[in-house]
Amino acid sequence: MDALINAYQKRRRKPRLEYVAKLAPAVEEVLTSAGFSVEGRLPLMICVPGSEQLLPIPLGIELSDAEILATVMVQNEAYGASPLSLEDAQRLRNSIVAGAIAVLACVAATGEPVGAGVCSVPENQMTEIAGIGVRIAFRRQGIAGALTTRLVQEAFGAGVTTTFLMAAHEAERRIYTRAGFTPIGKILHISLPLKL
Repeated sequence: MDALINAYQKRRRKPRLEYVAKLAPAVEEVLTSAGFSVEGRLPLMICVPGSEQLLPIPLGIELSDAEILATVMVQNEAYGASPLSLEDAQRLRNSIVAGAIAVLACVAATGEPVGAGVCSVPENQMTEIAGIGVRIAFRRQGIAGALTTRLVQEAFGAGVTTTFLMAAHEAERRIYTRAGFTPIGKILHISLPLKL
C-alpha cells in the first residue's frame, strides 16, 4: 500500500483508483483503512456491435476528427478543469498516435468548438469511451449523444467488439442508454487526499 501511495505522491498526484469492486471485494476495506475515501460508485455500461443506436447530429452542428487544442479546451471547460495546457494537448496527441479516437463537435457555420469525446487506445478489442464533454451554453441539444454515436461507430469500424464507459450522473446514463449502452455493474472510485 505504501509503495502505491508513494508512487502517486512522488508525481504530485492524488492517489486514486477506479476498479470493479465486486471482482476484488477485500480491497475497499484495505484502502479505507489506509485513509482512502469513496468518491462514488458509477454505473459501468457496455455497447457491442448490433446494440448501438444511431442518435442524430443536431442541426447546425458538425462532427469531425478532433483538432487537438480545441478538443482539450472544450473538455477542460466542460469538466471545470484547469485551463488548456500544452501537457494536456501532448497527452491527447500521443494517445491518438497510439490508436485512440477523438471527435470534435463544432458549430457548422462558424467552426466554434462546442463538444468533444475520446475512445482510449483499443486493447483486446475493447475501448473506453471517455471525456464526452459539451460546453454549458450548448448542452441539452443532443450533442453528447451524437458524439457517443460517432465514437462507437468509429471504434467498431476499427475492430473493437466492446465499448464501455461510466456514467457520472443520471442524465448521462440516460444519454448512453439511448445510444445503446447497457449497465453491467459498478466501478468504485476511491482516493486519498494529496499530501504535498
